[in-house]
Amino acid sequence: MRMKLFPVLATSLLLGAPALQAENESSVRVMHPDAQPSQLGSAKNFTGTVRVDSLFQAQAPGRVGGGTVTFEPGSRTAWHTHPLGQTLIVTAGVGLVQQWGGPVQEIRPGDIVWIPAGAKHWHGASPNNGMTHIAIAESLDGKAVDWLEQVSDTQYRQSP
Repeated sequence: MRMKLFPVLATSLLLGAPALQAENESSVRVMHPDAQPSQLGSAKNFTGTVRVDSLFQAQAPGRVGGGTVTFEPGSRTAWHTHPLGQTLIVTAGVGLVQQWGGPVQEIRPGDIVWIPAGAKHWHGASPNNGMTHIAIAESLDGKAVDWLEQVSDTQYRQSP
């Protein structure tokens, strides 16, 4: 194994990493954040100004994907569900999350939010502060989210 890998590794060091990746597609891959540009959140799925940065999407048989989502003050998702649930890791600012029929809860950096499979919910920034979180969800049959109706201003104003 060591003898076979050495010429590939030497070629990789001289010509760049793609030579190593071409030899073995099951190798560890490093994905750089500048490889995929930021996108504005669709007005169909978000209210206000939201930036979405895709971080990763697993290759089959994996099914986990994740991204960083940045909400300007007052911005939020529409109501939505995830077939296998979702985890949010708040990294900056002050945000809000609500499950249908439940109270609006404040979230801050370091908070980890688990949203159960199929739970109708929304999340976003507080009225006066922006918020950034990492969102992680698994796909089921190729789908990670089902978008529903927008969160009304009245629903949003229930914030703590």
